[in-house]
Amino acid sequence: MRQDTMRLGAFFYATGHHVAGWRHPSSEADGGLILERYVGWARRAEAAKFDLVFLEDGTGIRDGNLRSSERTARSAHFEPVTLLSALAAVTSRIGLVATTSTSFNEPYNVARRFASLDHLSGGRAGWNLVTSATDLEAANFGSDAIALHADRYERAEEFVDVVLGLWRTWDDDAVVIDRESGQFSKPDGFRPLNHRGKHFAVRGPLNISRTPQGQPVLVQAGSSGPGRDLAARTAEVVFTANQTLAEAVAFYRDLKERMGHFGRAPDDLKIMPGLFPVVGRSEDEARAKFEALQALIDPVVGLALLERMVGGFDLSGSDPDGPVPELPEANGAKSRQQLMFDLARREGLTLRQLYLRIAGARGHSQIVGTPAQIADEMEERFRAHGADGFNIMPATLPGGLDDFIALVLPELRRRGLFRHEYDGRTLRAHLGSRPPAPPPAAP
Repeated sequence: MRQDTMRLGAFFYATGHHVAGWRHPSSEADGGLILERYVGWARRAEAAKFDLVFLEDGTGIRDGNLRSSERTARSAHFEPVTLLSALAAVTSRIGLVATTSTSFNEPYNVARRFASLDHLSGGRAGWNLVTSATDLEAANFGSDAIALHADRYERAEEFVDVVLGLWRTWDDDAVVIDRESGQFSKPDGFRPLNHRGKHFAVRGPLNISRTPQGQPVLVQAGSSGPGRDLAARTAEVVFTANQTLAEAVAFYRDLKERMGHFGRAPDDLKIMPGLFPVVGRSEDEARAKFEALQALIDPVVGLALLERMVGGFDLSGSDPDGPVPELPEANGAKSRQQLMFDLARREGLTLRQLYLRIAGARGHSQIVGTPAQIADEMEERFRAHGADGFNIMPATLPGGLDDFIALVLPELRRRGLFRHEYDGRTLRAHLGSRPPAPPPAAP
């Protein structure tokens, strides 16, 4: 049975999620490469009892368009597992989730990296599995273009099976450390994986033992058809973007129903869509905060952001006050491209209106209002089974995070929708999940 309280993640984007947030005085704009900034943000989120810190990643500059050097400069940030390893030493309860792509990594390295983080943190690690979506990333790994969408997910299916298999090559009680007998570990406590597939050949076993929470929590961020199947089969948390309540409920129902095809119960997976809140003590205050951020958007930067969201197509020759042009299906992030088109057509938005609309949330839910208004919308989606919780995307850091903690969390707690204290010490304990059984093979 689903728990009656929300799960909340704190999604840290170093310069704030609003595309112009770094220009706002409530932002620590230099935070991308200063550890102390992240330490402060993580400690704030842990004191507020968030379930997890969430870090995205890409293996290259986000925007190669030189017209958007401001946007490109914001791409400089730490490799996330390295950063979370440092944060593990200065936090004790909050979960630590890092994004790592299956497109330009190898399963053994990823399995070892996240198992190490789980040990370092005492059982708080999570891996957000993605496939890379831009040619700019491929160019850093000997290729001019990313693989086709279907091929990327085929590789991802096998990749995750190898990682899960490696995490299970050690038994929970394999390490005994019996000084008197001279036995360090059980001879049959770990074993090779001996995986041979289309994309990978991995002998194993992993050279690090079973982790404190059995294995790191598996998070997945794809919302396309193949992404949903992969999540339904393997994921414990899904990070997604939905614009309307109806879309959220439909996505939730579809994904939970798909889990049954893989012998999984619906509560084995938590759906946590992104949420971009701008909160004020009054509607006027909230609106003024939001408009102050919007006024800082450079049109070149706004258009470049939209180009990335619709699949990397050049929009510089289009009329910014005209409709969003018809574009071919992207090979990159298909679900996000479709979300952009649906939003523009549903509301009759021009290019300029669309980039202004997504400048903070990038297609995720955006709520500008009082604590009660934001809590109302969160509660509605939660109770309608459109979400099990939310990944909070502050417009600025630390200002937007501080506002949410100080103003919205008390309202959620007053309604009995969010915890007052942690119940456990691991990420899996926060989520109310258990280590999943070995997944069925991909069809």
